[in-house]
Parts: sequence; structure tokens; C-alpha cells
Amino acid sequence: MARTIIVSNRLPVKVQKDNKGELQYKPSEGGLATGLGSIYKEGDNVWVGWPGLYFQDEDNKNEATARLKDENMWPVFLTEDEIKLYYEGFSNETLWPTFHYFNQYALYKKSYWLEYQKVNQKFCDEVVAVANPDDTIWVHDYQLMLLPDMIRQKLPDASIGFFLHIPFPSFEVFRLLPWRRELLDGVLGSDLIGFHTYDDMRHFLSSVSRINFIGNHHGQIMRDRRTIVVDSFPIGIDYDKYAASAASPATLSREVKFRTSLGDQKLMLSIDRLDYSKGIPARLQIFDIFLSKHPEYQGKVSLLMIVVPSRDNVEKYKHLKEEVDLLVGRINGKYGSMNWTPIHYFYRSFPLEDLSAFYRMADVALVTPMRDGMNLVCKEFIASKLDKHGVLILSEMAGASKELSEAIIVNPNDKHQVVDAIYQALTMPEEEQETHMNYMQDTLRKFSIHHWVKLFLDRLTVVKDKQKKMATKVMDPAMRAKLLQDFEESKERLLFLDYDGTLVPFNSDPQKAKPDQQLLDIISDLTAMENTQVIMISGRDKNTLQNWLGHFDVEFVGEHGVWIRMKGGDWKTIDTLDGSWKEEIRPILEMYCDKTPRSFIEEKDYSLVWHYRKVETGLGELRAREIISHLKYLSVNMNLQVLEGNKVVEIKNLEVNKGKASARWIEKSKADFIMAIGDDWTDEDTFKAMPKHAYTIKVGDLRSGARFSVRDHLAVRDLLEKMIAQTKAPIKS
Repeated sequence: MARTIIVSNRLPVKVQKDNKGELQYKPSEGGLATGLGSIYKEGDNVWVGWPGLYFQDEDNKNEATARLKDENMWPVFLTEDEIKLYYEGFSNETLWPTFHYFNQYALYKKSYWLEYQKVNQKFCDEVVAVANPDDTIWVHDYQLMLLPDMIRQKLPDASIGFFLHIPFPSFEVFRLLPWRRELLDGVLGSDLIGFHTYDDMRHFLSSVSRINFIGNHHGQIMRDRRTIVVDSFPIGIDYDKYAASAASPATLSREVKFRTSLGDQKLMLSIDRLDYSKGIPARLQIFDIFLSKHPEYQGKVSLLMIVVPSRDNVEKYKHLKEEVDLLVGRINGKYGSMNWTPIHYFYRSFPLEDLSAFYRMADVALVTPMRDGMNLVCKEFIASKLDKHGVLILSEMAGASKELSEAIIVNPNDKHQVVDAIYQALTMPEEEQETHMNYMQDTLRKFSIHHWVKLFLDRLTVVKDKQKKMATKVMDPAMRAKLLQDFEESKERLLFLDYDGTLVPFNSDPQKAKPDQQLLDIISDLTAMENTQVIMISGRDKNTLQNWLGHFDVEFVGEHGVWIRMKGGDWKTIDTLDGSWKEEIRPILEMYCDKTPRSFIEEKDYSLVWHYRKVETGLGELRAREIISHLKYLSVNMNLQVLEGNKVVEIKNLEVNKGKASARWIEKSKADFIMAIGDDWTDEDTFKAMPKHAYTIKVGDLRSGARFSVRDHLAVRDLLEKMIAQTKAPIKS
């Protein structure tokens, strides 16, 4: 039975040693552990990760392994050096600052990178050891970006999902990483790639386009003839858990105790892990400005600031802690009195009951990170507000701001804007607070952590099912053998062959894609066969086709169906066509050439083609989108069609297409073997015109109306050569 295998840097349980040296197993409190708890505990599902302890003693390691496996967990044992270089090093001193736009803190050490590769491979070995071919593997976060492709190399048909829980930076920032290509290649081993926000998804696709030179179509990337889907899936919280905790007797008793200690104060709440991305010093400076600008609130409002210790042995974090300590002391010394403390500062973590009490008490939650993937504190605050009184001030740099639009959204770099937001929050009428809170609670209740898990895994199933359906099109040896047999036994044959991308590879200079000797030999042999009719059906102009292939016994369709040349005849247009429209369209294309270096226009008799194969990746695709959008309405009014091919945009008369042209041969022919091969979406018209029994073959892309697919022009040539070799048909006299 198929299972789900979750892979993350840490297991949902932390193994620790007590004073006696005995192993203890402490559940993690994180949102991911909560959300995925129902998944990994089901049936034979497994969670693979580091147990959080270095094991020197083999007996302890065996004991922990047995205990964890009983709980559906599979440990990956890491050494102290591996954690130092892979986790603390590359993950948190290279990737973390880069992805959070603090690249001035990033360290690009080769020793970090080598260890990151090594540990990702170690995770891969463990996943492969536990995985079955039909299992779903869900890899989490930036510590394991190489893992999806490593697994793909070992398990090529595996269903693999990847989710990034931190922001993905813009291309200009991501490109600073020396190992940018390898990281993207690693993630692209997945079938479904998830991010918290559309912006993160957009940045990732841009980097893939400009670093890996792979475009996308509505978030779908085609790589190795496998469709990879990229989408945003905002993570939620266990809403019911926080609402229930806020209503529990333990929480209520703590709230009474805390309120008694604080007295009659308005309370602002700030909860963060110690990290430069959270903007803690800026928040303290903002509170200082607020008290100075609004002295009427001195003695009436306090900031409860909780900072959870994190990596305080690292120099940057030590300095951050010192800065926070100094700011808190300075503000309390500046404004405090015998009966009022402006900032209640705690450098430690609190149990859930205490946090729930703080959430209940707070009039304002101040969540203003400089950059954050999602930030769940704001969501926990809202879920805990059973009386619906309270205001959330939220940084637009946090992923949660895309969902919680009813909060007061601020730019944390604009300190005075945040000061004004605090005043607005403290003076907001309760009726307005309830309106905003109701809306946000409804959103969070619906889009909970459990909804997020189900949404991602269901989408991964759909993506994989579509891949499997597409894979049935890949021409395997059995399909090819059947085609060769049918070709050999047929009495009359009709072969429609596209040229560029089908018989020859694409060339940055279209005139350099002349047929080589191998291709000339293939066409010569095909046309020499008895009862075999070859039609070259191309977007090329008639003169080029005539010069390159006109000496063969071949019939032609040129310019996607504008021109045809039947056997023994001259070139003719299919319909009476008017090319005067080019005078209006050409200046538009020339304008785009002027602002797109290395692009150029090719003019045919009844079409214009804008080429961007030589243009910088990303810019060419952007300009193509602009051209298509620009010409969209013009083309309808002028009875034109805008075609997007491989690095080209072509404008031609609407009346003509390859399908309409090829239908002329289909209608007259009595062929019992028909084959059509093409590589881009202009060839889809040809495939549609073919009878059901025809062999229609798409080159490259699996997304096609064709019955079969082959990898590239070399596979096409190989197929044609086998057809020639196998046939026993007599040669034409």
C-alpha cells in the first residue's frame, strides 16, 4: 500500500538526555509537527529527520532507533561537525540571510557547501532505504534543497513534493549564491513545488528561467519531459487547538494572575525568535518614538516583548541580543516610573497556556518582521481572541499579510507609519475591532494547517496522475515495434514531417539549420520507397524549402499552410491572401526589436516572424508576452493569427494553418499508414486533421493532442532510419 514519507531537517520529537544519562523524548511544539502529526502517524507512513541529539554510544543509538521507529519515525544520525557545517553553516549562515534579503551577513564557504551536499546525500540514502516505488515523498525546507533531485536519481518514478517555509528571494539576490544552479536543480527534482506566497513562487520561476534557462507556462515547468508544477500554498495553524487553549481553565487562571500584576494597562504584545530578520530593534525604536509622540499614553500602555533564544552563541546573534537588551534598558530608564514599566521583556520561551493568556490579554499584537516566510504568531493571536477584541499590526514583508488584509498592514522600515498604526490600533472602536477580527478568524478557521496539508498532498496526487497519463504517450519499444510493423505491412503510406525542431535542432540563426548528410540520406531513402508519399510541412518560406529539399520527390507545405507544392506542380497559395496588413504590423515588431538587443524580424510572403533565440533569457520571454498582448486585439480585427513557437512569435493570416493544408492530402489519399510528426503547437493543427488510426508524434513536450511522444530530433531520425531498414517494400524504379 502506498505511503506518505515526510522528510525534514528535524523529527517532530527531540531526543534528549536527562541528568542520569537516560534518553527522553520530547514532542516538538512547531506548527509543522502539529499539522503533519495526523499524516505520519497513520498506517505505515514515516517521518525522516534528525532526532536532535549527537549519539556517541551505539546502544543509545539503537535504543533511539527502535523507539522512534515504533512511533513511525526514521532517524538520520548527524555528527556534531555535520550540524555545525551543514545546518549552522550553509543552511543558517548562507541560505537563511540570502533568502531573507540580509545578504550582507551571508558567508559563502566551500566547506559549508560540501557538507550541505554530503548531508543531503545522507538524507537521500535513508529515504531510499525506507521508500517503496509507489510512496509519496514530501521534502521540507531550505536545509534539504538538493534532496528532491537526489531522490529522483535513485527513484525516477517517485512522487516527490517540496515545500519552502521561508521566503524565496528575487533573482537579483538569489544569483549572489555561488551554488545557485545546483540548488535549483535540486528542487526541480520535485513534481510539485510549494511556497507560502505568489511572490515567492514568482521569484523562483524567474530564477529558474534566468539561471536554468527553463521557461514556464502558468507555473508549469517542463523538464526531462516531466511536468513540474509550482504554486503557492499559504500555511495555516491548528485553529481549534489555539481557540481551545484560550478557553481552558489553566489559561484563564494565568490571565487573572498576569492582569493583577500589570494593573490597568493597555497591553501590546510582541513574540519573536531572536533573529535579525524579525526587526526587533526597529520595533523598540518605534515604541520609543510612540511614547515620545504620544505622551498621553505614558503610564497607560506597556509592551510585553518575548524573545525566544536562538543561536546566541553566534557572534551576530550575540550582538543582536546586546542591542535589544540596551534598547529595552534605555527605554525603561527614559520613560519608566515606580508604578509603570514601559517594556516587560522576557528572553525565554513560554508554555502554550502562558502564551494563550498573553494573546487574550493583548490589545494590540505588533508583528513587524523585516522579512518572514509566513509568521504564525499573528495567526495564533487571532485564533485566541475569543472575545474578538484586539488589533493586529502586521508587516507587509510577512507572508501572512497576503491573507490577513483586515489587519493594519505596515512597512516596518517606515517607523513613523508604524507609530501611527499603533495609535490607530489603540483608539480603534470595539465594533470595528470585532468586524476585522470576525473576518480574519473565518479565514484562518477555513485555511487551517490541516487544510494546507490536504491541499498540498491532493495537488501532488493530481500532478502525478497527469504525469502518468502523459507518460503513456512516450513511445516505448513496444509502441515503436507496432509502428514499424504497420509501416512494413502497409500498401500506401503518407508521411507528414515538420522541419525545425523535428528533423533538425533549432539554431540561433535560422539559415544555418540546413539539412546535414544524415538527414539528406533519410529523405532520399524515404522518397525512394514505392507507395510512400513524403510531405514536408513547415513554417519555413517556400524558397528555403525549395533550395534545401526541392531536388527530392517531396511535396511541400510552406509558411504553416500559406504555400503548397504538389508533386510535379508549382508553388501555389491555398487561398487568395492579402499581405498588406504587414505594413501596419511591421513597425510594431521593429519597435520591439529596437528595445530588445539581438532580436530580429524574418519576413515571409504572408507572415512576419519575430525571433528572440539570441536574446537574454527572461527578457525575450517578457517581450514575447508584450508583443502577443499588443497584437491581440489588432489581430482579431485584421483577421490575423498570432502564433507562439520555440523562441519565435509569428503573425500570419487566420485562414491558413498546417491542419487545413494537410487535409488536402488526407481527403485524396487512400493511405492505410499515415504518420505526422511535429514539435510545437503550430503542429497541433496537423495532428487534429489526421484520422484516428494515424500515428501522430510530438517531439519533446508531452502536452499535446498527438498520440505519442519522442524526446528530440535525434529520436525522430532514429525512428525514420528504422522504418527504412525494416521495410521490405520495393524501391521505386
